[in-house]
Amino acid sequence: MSNPFSAKWSVQGSSLCLGHWEISYLGQPVQLDLERKEKDMGTHAIYSFIFPDDDAFAEGLHEDEWIVENMDWLASLFVMNDIPANETNFRLFYQAVNKSDWRCGSCGGCI
Repeated sequence: MSNPFSAKWSVQGSSLCLGHWEISYLGQPVQLDLERKEKDMGTHAIYSFIFPDDDAFAEGLHEDEWIVENMDWLASLFVMNDIPANETNFRLFYQAVNKSDWRCGSCGGCI
């Protein structure tokens, strides 16, 4: 099954903090509130640009923890965007944003 969600951070390179999320479901834009649109999603990965393979620099929540922690706003987001609010879609959303998630300082632009 391919992921019906597509998620991209609008800026690449050394100024990640100036971007925003571009998320779609089945090709239709998903409207995030301003609080979430311009911030990282808190998903789990290694965000160090100096040590990208060192697990000591991993941070964020793993998929199951993230879904539980974010269930309220995520369910509301799905309802507002006519997306079926079910476990499969929550997991697919996490997986889509995780690929493009970032952290302040993870690009090195502020150093």
